[in-house]
Amino acid sequence: MTMTHLMQDFQAMPFATTVALGGLSLLFYFLIRGFLSNRRGGLSKLPPPPVVPGLPLIGNLLQLKEKKPYKTFTRWAEIYGPIYSIRTGASTMIVLNSADVAKEAMVTRFSSISTRKLSNALKILTFDKCMVATSDYNEFHKMVKRHILANVLGANAQKRHRCHRDTMRENISNRLHAYVKSCPLQAVNFRKIFESELFGLALKQALGKDVRSIYVEELSTALSREEIFKVLVTDVMEGAIEVDWRDFFPYLRWIPNKSVEMKINRMSFRRQAVMKALIKEQKKRIASGEEISCYIDYLLSEAKTLTEEQIYMLLWEVIVETSDTTLVTTEWAMYELAKDPTRQERLHQEIRNVCGFDKVTEENLSQLPYLSAVFHETLRKHSPAPIVPLRYAHEDTQLGGYYIPAGSEIAVNIYGCNTDKKQWEKPEEWMPERFLDEKYDPMDLYKTMAFGGGKRACAGSLQAMLISCTAIGRLVQEFEWRLRDGEEENVDTFGLTTHKLQPMHAILKPRE
Repeated sequence: MTMTHLMQDFQAMPFATTVALGGLSLLFYFLIRGFLSNRRGGLSKLPPPPVVPGLPLIGNLLQLKEKKPYKTFTRWAEIYGPIYSIRTGASTMIVLNSADVAKEAMVTRFSSISTRKLSNALKILTFDKCMVATSDYNEFHKMVKRHILANVLGANAQKRHRCHRDTMRENISNRLHAYVKSCPLQAVNFRKIFESELFGLALKQALGKDVRSIYVEELSTALSREEIFKVLVTDVMEGAIEVDWRDFFPYLRWIPNKSVEMKINRMSFRRQAVMKALIKEQKKRIASGEEISCYIDYLLSEAKTLTEEQIYMLLWEVIVETSDTTLVTTEWAMYELAKDPTRQERLHQEIRNVCGFDKVTEENLSQLPYLSAVFHETLRKHSPAPIVPLRYAHEDTQLGGYYIPAGSEIAVNIYGCNTDKKQWEKPEEWMPERFLDEKYDPMDLYKTMAFGGGKRACAGSLQAMLISCTAIGRLVQEFEWRLRDGEEENVDTFGLTTHKLQPMHAILKPRE
């Protein structure tokens, strides 16, 4: 039917019919408009968050040029309050700087703010969210989280892997005693020893064995253990904070940025090549009939719906996360104790009273409240992940009494939450005693915001506590720690997690 015929038919309608149809159309319009307005409820009546002034087009990007935005966010919170809005190029970002508003976002408003927002570098390095930590909250996330809890991070899995943690602690102790014996007055590089043994634990949990070297076919070379660590952990953690200006201007993604793309893709290729080589070796072991209680055996036998690439990523996630954040916390704890002889001695006396001359074990942790306080205070002051990986609001919502429109990026500044002067007395000081207050449950893992909260709370919190607390206890039980001259000033950080820029060097004296 032509437009002419339609117009003729319309003109032939009785006037009353035309008016009735017009009235129904208007009624339908207002009903839809009212429905949408009611759906938003009173959200539109709420004020928007305070805005940090910026420049046209680029917004606040120049003010964030340092690679430690969490410190800038915290300074702004003192001016604009615990929640405010900034512009990062074409995007609006809502920054949360207090525990109350962070918990509201992660728990109360979770259904509206559960989708990850990743940079171009992280999209490549996580194989487009193929990890528990970076995936959106969907069926895939729930499935892979069940897998990692069942075989690596859950309470029963921790019991199965207990022998590996015990071996790690003995190895660290033996290496430190051997170093002190051969170089009695020389400072030891704590990170070098602890990092190496922690990487060994990560490999055992993921692959069933420590790896001294591996031939990587796609790289046509054999890699040493140190080179494997660099490819799987160091390089990727550095690449994760690589800035691609197109992240801030999505409408310009068609413009190539070859230097960044080549760098990140090279890291990803090398990481995948090494993971393939490691998994190939373990498949040979499994085919020979030798089975070990480890993640690769579990995934190959139980996770039938996963692709080969997804298995590579999930195994790598266990390795990199075990190897990195627990190291950060333990090194900072030993740094704080080494520069504070009074608190170090208080911890030593608590351990002596509970354990006598027996070695600290995981069973002792519930009886050592000051050791727990040292752990949590270190997490508070030196948050390993100072900003929660970005999320965005996929529908209109509210936070802290402000209207948050759909599409807004949400940044939870963990560092800001844990240094909030309204919540913490003298937040700039390291004071474990604050966690001995009766308001804290001795078994509560979430005294700070370091493990996040809600449905996306860190799955590795139990393992982190077991490794770090027991290691700190053993290290203080067996040695007196003193910082090398000039070491106290080495407090700069680097990387996606807050590593000390310079490894801690301390002079050790074996206790009687």
